[in-house]
Amino acid sequence: MKQRNPKILILGIGNYLMGDEGVGVHAANRLQEMDLPIAFEVVDGGTGGFHLLEYFEKHEHVILIDATLDKNELGTIRLIKPRFATDFPRAMSTHDIGLRDMVSALQIMDKMPNIHLFVVSIESIQQQGIKLTAPIEATMPILLNKIMELANQLQQAQSAVLI
Repeated sequence: MKQRNPKILILGIGNYLMGDEGVGVHAANRLQEMDLPIAFEVVDGGTGGFHLLEYFEKHEHVILIDATLDKNELGTIRLIKPRFATDFPRAMSTHDIGLRDMVSALQIMDKMPNIHLFVVSIESIQQQGIKLTAPIEATMPILLNKIMELANQLQQAQSAVLI
């Protein structure tokens, strides 16, 4: 098995053109504007799918950010540690179907990384619009802080193992 990239992958997925459904992409874009340590690789994964497979194969740790339609209060941020495709929240758009299929493929190939999934509860999928609604925009600083806290914890744990 080939050596994996030691960087922590932070991958935002979603459709930027569909309002709150693009919260993962918005988060990735904002993280890319920050002065982050070299230990992190941030990727705008768009609508996901098999074109992201190489990122998952190359990294030991992946932090995913995505929106979810669930019964939680609008803007609720949850961290899920999915191990199987069925552990992902119910699909709400086409990108989730591709993501589930990709996770299944990684499991079959025995190349599944450690995935940490941040989901943000949204109210609906807007058909058009590149802006987040006010409640989701208000959660963005909290989401970015949680992502960076986890990324730093993973990086510190990874560094401790290498020592």
